[in-house]
Amino acid sequence: MSDTDPFNTLNETASTSAPAIKVDHLRFHRRHAQLASPFGNGWFARKAEDFARFFGTPVFLGAQTLIVIAWVGVNSIGLVHFDIYPFILLNLAFSLQSAYAAPLILLAQTRQAERDKAHSDADAEHREALAIANTQRQEQAAQTSAQIMELLTQNTELTALTKNLTERIEVLAAELHKKLLQDAA
Repeated sequence: MSDTDPFNTLNETASTSAPAIKVDHLRFHRRHAQLASPFGNGWFARKAEDFARFFGTPVFLGAQTLIVIAWVGVNSIGLVHFDIYPFILLNLAFSLQSAYAAPLILLAQTRQAERDKAHSDADAEHREALAIANTQRQEQAAQTSAQIMELLTQNTELTALTKNLTERIEVLAAELHKKLLQDAA
């Protein structure tokens, strides 16, 4: 993967008690990296995508409108006569533009749909992985809770046993004390 690859981003998270762990947040999208550019990854692909994107901008529409007004104005006023009134050459230019623009735009839309589907699939896999991890964490929490409850029960039993033994020792100490006082008297 190149440095300019949009899928080549690794985020690091660090904890105070553990060393830094590299987490690849886009790991489910990684296998769809070939769809990152709608026309591929070469020079032509970048230029074709830029061209297809440019067709829908206000700059393109404004520039095209100015060119058409200038074209019609220059030919109607009579400054030059390279395309007379029916403006057949202008019509041919629009047809040529449409012949190239339409397939580029359709190709961009098709590839965008493929990217959207791939991202949707990767997101679904990510959500499923999160659900599985959450279920595992919940099971582990339930086991930990059960262990804690068992330890609390054992602690309660030991505390009760300690109390009973303490009371028993107190009774025995009192009896021994009484016995020693009787023998001494």
